Amino acid sequence: MRRRTFLLAGLGTAGSLFVGWSLTPPRQRLRPSDTPQPGGGAVPLNGWVAVGPDGRVTVMSPKAEMGQGIHTALAMLVAEELDCAWSQVQVVHSGVDRIFNNIAAIVDGLPFHEDLDGNAGVRAVRWLTAKTMREMGVMMTGGSSSVRDVWDTARLAGATARAQLVAAAAARAAVPASQCRTDGGVVYAGAQQFTYGSLVNDAASRRADDVTLRDPKHFRLVGRDTTRLDADATVRGTARYASDVRVDGMRYAAVAMAPTFGSTVQHVDKTGVVSRDGVRAVVELSGGKFGHLPGVAVIADSWWQAKQALASLTIEWTPSPHASLGSDGIMQQLRTAAAGTDGLPFRSYGGARDVVADSTRVVDATYEAPYLAHATMEPMNTTVRVNADGAEVWTSTQVAGAARTAVAATLELPDEQITLHQHTLGGGFGRRLEVDYVAQAAEIAKALPGVAVQTIWSREDDLQHDFYRPATVTRLRAALDANGAVAGIVTQSAGQSPFQALSKRLSIPFAAYAPDKTTAEGLFDQPYEFPALHSAHTNVELPVPVGSWRSVGHSHQAFCFESFLDELAHEAKRDPLQYRAQLLAAHPRARAVLDAAANASAWGKPLPPTNDGQPQARGLALHSSFSSTAAAVAEVSLGADRRVRVHRVVVAIDCGLAVNPNGIRQQVEGSVVYALSAALYGDVRIEGGRAAVHNFNDYRPLRLSECPEITTIIVPSAQTPSGVGEPVVPVVAPAVGNALFALTGSRVRALPFGTMREATS
Repeated sequence: MRRRTFLLAGLGTAGSLFVGWSLTPPRQRLRPSDTPQPGGGAVPLNGWVAVGPDGRVTVMSPKAEMGQGIHTALAMLVAEELDCAWSQVQVVHSGVDRIFNNIAAIVDGLPFHEDLDGNAGVRAVRWLTAKTMREMGVMMTGGSSSVRDVWDTARLAGATARAQLVAAAAARAAVPASQCRTDGGVVYAGAQQFTYGSLVNDAASRRADDVTLRDPKHFRLVGRDTTRLDADATVRGTARYASDVRVDGMRYAAVAMAPTFGSTVQHVDKTGVVSRDGVRAVVELSGGKFGHLPGVAVIADSWWQAKQALASLTIEWTPSPHASLGSDGIMQQLRTAAAGTDGLPFRSYGGARDVVADSTRVVDATYEAPYLAHATMEPMNTTVRVNADGAEVWTSTQVAGAARTAVAATLELPDEQITLHQHTLGGGFGRRLEVDYVAQAAEIAKALPGVAVQTIWSREDDLQHDFYRPATVTRLRAALDANGAVAGIVTQSAGQSPFQALSKRLSIPFAAYAPDKTTAEGLFDQPYEFPALHSAHTNVELPVPVGSWRSVGHSHQAFCFESFLDELAHEAKRDPLQYRAQLLAAHPRARAVLDAAANASAWGKPLPPTNDGQPQARGLALHSSFSSTAAAVAEVSLGADRRVRVHRVVVAIDCGLAVNPNGIRQQVEGSVVYALSAALYGDVRIEGGRAAVHNFNDYRPLRLSECPEITTIIVPSAQTPSGVGEPVVPVVAPAVGNALFALTGSRVRALPFGTMREATS
């Protein structure tokens, strides 16, 4: 039977079942498939909350902590509704379970403009996607979605646990539950009072019949500056990362991976290496579908012994089919694609292409962004012990379930036979959404059954074998009327598809072949109102491995779009602030963010020269991403050597209700530093079919002496919390670029610009 005939034949029954399923509410997210094991004698009341006999509250977090403060924010949500003392709360990583699938990241990633949120069809697609991800999605920390994803569920988990404890106290005191109240981990039932710890065993078997969420107007913890739960351990150096794992009898592995794209191991001369002091094995690696590369690993008693032995190996690699590949050729290929008109439209209305084609006043500009590495402070590492009945894994990952699956597939075992221990991440930024390093560690550990083997990448390994942010070229054309107002805008970008590539490696249903919003996000989905817009992207297949980098497509498309808006303001002889403000008339929330940043920066007032007499100028940018809106004003000077110096960055952000303002400010500051590193210096050059970067000497992060003063304004909001870890990254580069134009009159349209090149226009 042909596939089409088979599908049509089953449409009657399957279609009705599908429609029926799609109309039912999503399944609950409180009760896991397996009983949680929080440890310490704590009794779980649901999949998120457990209480110990001493009253200590353990919050089980499915979200990875990588410095963004999610464990603190999640605990605050639970504690608010549970009504316990903050000093009673601790957080541990949860197990892997479908109730922890990230729904918000995928739903928010659908390619719809916010103006379409009221559309019935769009609402239906969002609803169906949420239900599908609940069943078939990925347990993931990413997309600045963590608080948004758990906002309702974490609060409900706390409120449900509180209701169970109240029911237990009411029964014990023989009073109605309505006559009970809670405060600080104690239930007051009539004339009696009971600690949560004394009630938990009874509460665990009780049903919560009356669960009510606290009105946000009455929050006592959420919305207040709160010190992060991991602050003390981080400052004292006692925080435990995956690379800190120590297991009895553990061995260490260093690895050499194919140096050029597409190469494999042809021959390894192990002469003299296997007999070296401390060396336990030399392992040839085949690589696999999770993105782990062919290569060679040496296992030894210490990592240094393994690294030294690896350096003495003679490895012959097969010739790379991409040996002639280089950045110059790649960028030319992208320029050609961006100059075309056959891209996939993500938004098109008003006949924008005809408007631009027929206009006599057109601004035409092409912007470029290079490949970028994630450069996490903690390089990739994982410890694996393969046993007779399964395997144990110690790692740091943003996708715990996918990491477990990768190990299981590599070892040809069921997922259930893999025990995964999650640790704090020494940086993620999207790099640890990948599981290549986890699968590779499992492949290496197979060589020493029963022994824990810790595979550690060097900094060079980490930079040369990343899944890079794609290089991208974007052409923007705008037709202006006689008054300088926008009549229509056409954008055409070209580059690789990071989310499709990631989805294929993680086997995310549908997403691996669906249109990749991240390629064009930042161009078609902004709050500005134009009479006509056409925004399209052309996917270009290249052998350079790509993945999700902090703020993904917004990280470079905001530079393109916000710089272009500045060009339009200049062409119209208008102030960049007022030019944007007029375009935001229908979006007052975004306008409020723009005004907050401008007012805090004293926009429009002259800046004094720097201490060494150099003039300064301001630049402005606004961008919406991850359901938040951020604006930045950068104050910039240029030295005699044309080196860019950023003195101050003012950031305003509307991220919905601020759960922990202290954590938001920290994230804003980290975002500015990370984004400035990329804007001023970030560039992974491809030469001879390989990444031509080695360490922080040639992939340069911002130095401490270069860090600007950072001012953060959190715009008050009562909306559902939205992204924080990524939305500020996109506005930094265009704010700096626009300041450079104000300072010099030259427009640089290619990143990075640490040493300002001559104008491209």
